Amino acid sequence: MSPRWSELKEQIKDFPTQSGVYLMKSSADKILYVGKAKNLRNRVRSYFLESLDHPKTVILVKQIHSIEYIITKTEVEAYLLEASLIKKHRPKYNIRLKDDKSYPYIKLTWSDDFPRLYLARKVRKDGSLYFGPYTSGGAVHGTIRFLNRTFKIRDCTDAMFKTRKRPCMTYQIGRCTAPCVDYISQKDYKGEVEGALLFLKGQNKKVLKGLKEKMMTYAEEEKFEVAARLRDSIDSIKGILEKQSVINDTSEKDQDVISYYGDERGTVIQTLHIRQGRVLGTRPHYLQNLNTLDSLEEPREWMISFLNQYYDENVIPDEVILPMDLGLDLNKLLEAVLKERSQHECRVRAGTNSKAHALIEIAHENAKASFEKWQSKAEEKKLGLQEIQEKFNLPKLPHRIECYDISNFQGEANVASQVVFEDGLPASDHYRRYRIKTVEGQNDFASMQEVLSRRFQHKEYEDPDLIIIDGGKGQLAQAVKILQDIKRSDIPVVGLAKSRTESDFQKSDVKASEERFFLPGRSNPVLFKNNSEAHHILVGIRDEAHRFAIQYHRKLREDQTLESELDYVVGLGEKRKKSLLAQFGSVEEIRTADPEEIAKIKGFNRVLAERILLQLNENLEEQD
Repeated sequence: MSPRWSELKEQIKDFPTQSGVYLMKSSADKILYVGKAKNLRNRVRSYFLESLDHPKTVILVKQIHSIEYIITKTEVEAYLLEASLIKKHRPKYNIRLKDDKSYPYIKLTWSDDFPRLYLARKVRKDGSLYFGPYTSGGAVHGTIRFLNRTFKIRDCTDAMFKTRKRPCMTYQIGRCTAPCVDYISQKDYKGEVEGALLFLKGQNKKVLKGLKEKMMTYAEEEKFEVAARLRDSIDSIKGILEKQSVINDTSEKDQDVISYYGDERGTVIQTLHIRQGRVLGTRPHYLQNLNTLDSLEEPREWMISFLNQYYDENVIPDEVILPMDLGLDLNKLLEAVLKERSQHECRVRAGTNSKAHALIEIAHENAKASFEKWQSKAEEKKLGLQEIQEKFNLPKLPHRIECYDISNFQGEANVASQVVFEDGLPASDHYRRYRIKTVEGQNDFASMQEVLSRRFQHKEYEDPDLIIIDGGKGQLAQAVKILQDIKRSDIPVVGLAKSRTESDFQKSDVKASEERFFLPGRSNPVLFKNNSEAHHILVGIRDEAHRFAIQYHRKLREDQTLESELDYVVGLGEKRKKSLLAQFGSVEEIRTADPEEIAKIKGFNRVLAERILLQLNENLEEQD
């Protein structure tokens, strides 16, 4: 064991016996693992037994240099705190959800005087109602368009809504009732929105019955055009309902059914979402690296870790059905955690009866299919990495590839991106952005020197097996020199030059050359077939680095533009501007924010929030 083994064992003797969270740290003060405990002393002491159950645990514990703890009043608080700390620090040895995007939800701002529908990827306690999760943003946008059209719900932003002087085109084509100019009362408007609310809650019979009654009334009043629109809405709703899988049309519960499938290569946890007896969708969660402290426990332990993190950001249903029995104590504890988050009862149980077992089987089959698809893709990536290793003469398989890109506009706002691929796939947790500090004007060599120097000062970052530089022989030579200067010439580096186009004016034909990869000390470039997996990986990481750098560069320019726009807002000083910029990431985020969101920031109020939104949207109209 490590030299710190005896010291840590002595320190643990003084740990409290209360509930709380413990943080295991490396010698570089990097958090390796976050855990929760009913009894901190007993739990942490179990990692330092003379005979550990798992050899992998021994390897992990060897890296622990110090252990800190945070006492909580209850075990429930420990669970809540653990999830937030994992999300914040992303410890290496915790199971972490690594989906590329959060789930899309439909957000209904029901607490507003004139509610509207949004796509939301974060569930907040803001008085709004959230429905989902859905499988894709496209499905959410399509549903919102359908509901807006059917129930004539406004689709304008709150800022635009408050500044409207006359109805917009949406009213002119009969798809909105123009509440912005008081063409409809608040009560009547909310009555229309209630139809969308019932639909989202799955009470489709009530929706159809109400629409049919309205259609008949308008028909009797000889308002045939309005009646025809209602008829079309009824047909559209029936068409949507026919596409949905019905599990139990008498159920009024919202359920999540969870199962998993995997082996030593990894595990897929599949969530099946059932709302009011209808299957809303299913989604896989890939846990590739199971060499973690969580996963070395029995399956129910890492299942609890998954549930704790998953329901930290997603809507909590009425019931969660699991493929295993957690035991009475853990069930009650998890139910208490979920109730604390959702403010409503949520039952957690194993799928033991026939109906629940059938749902578990559906989730299990989906998990198996997702796992096989995932592993097939992983095998393709492995073959691509093997080809990269062979053609670049690398000493080992390039498990971790890093690519850097410099971006500036006329020598201003110099930034750089560091993008990381692990096993041929984006590892967004390891992406980094650099704002160039020591270089003025356009000097890519000096900028790259600063970036690589700063990157390799971080000893806690894993070393790359390969570095990709965007550029040809010149940029490669510069990168080689920089790595020599910072004494990291042991890391292989490759230059990637974009394909060239050649015009044959006689044949009026334009030919594109292949992407070219340059190696140090070799004059001719290395080429890959365009349809090869190796080519997809290398070009993919280059394009991702370019996108990430441009995105950051645009953000900085937008922030500068935003700051100048905010200078004209009365009552907004430097301190408030910084608070506003820290809360929202872009101009568009602030423009589309609710006044309440801005008003909640320390030092702000509703009047100032509305003034800011009015100013920003007036500037936008002037630009248009």
